[in-house]
Amino acid sequence: VMENNNFYNLTTQLKQESKSLWRIKKHYNKEAKSPSLKAFWNKLAKEKETHLKDLKKLIKAELK
Repeated sequence: VMENNNFYNLTTQLKQESKSLWRIKKHYNKEAKSPSLKAFWNKLAKEKETHLKDLKKLIKAELK
């Protein structure tokens, strides 16, 4: 049961991170008025991309 819960948690987090990254790229970055805000959103987007890559690796490992 715990293994299934881990898989569910990982896939749910993957979905949330993906939605968040989409919002950052589609809306937040474009709406940022200052260079510091744009830099913040760009940095956060890069972090989300790393999280997504890590989550995909973990999900793949859970499927083995």
